[in-house]
Amino acid sequence: MKNRVTGLGGFFFKTKDPGKIRDWYKEHLGLNTDQYGCTFWWKDKDGNDCSTQWSPFKEDTKYFDPSEKQFMMNFRVENLEELLAALKEEGVTVVGKMEEYDYGKFGWILDPEGNKIELWEPVDSAFL
Repeated sequence: MKNRVTGLGGFFFKTKDPGKIRDWYKEHLGLNTDQYGCTFWWKDKDGNDCSTQWSPFKEDTKYFDPSEKQFMMNFRVENLEELLAALKEEGVTVVGKMEEYDYGKFGWILDPEGNKIELWEPVDSAFL
């Protein structure tokens, strides 16, 4: 595989009060927040529209399971199905089954320290 990770897709973290923390970041750092957090739009080297998501989650979320960590990274990838197969063959722990939505495909892995990593093959045009 040529490229595995093509960029940071998002940073997700647990917090006691996601609404309050979104408001704080909006007021003090100027993030353009909504109910999901903040989407940062940028162009890739070829001029394509791309995004990176910043999202606070409720501290009791199960979305990060089986990881017990307070954060989860999301990486943008190409050819998710091929990548998940290669990672599994390399002995990487793949969590659950790949899911597909109109805005992209998602898969999850664990690093050696138990950090859950979300892999996202985006359809950025779905957000425009």
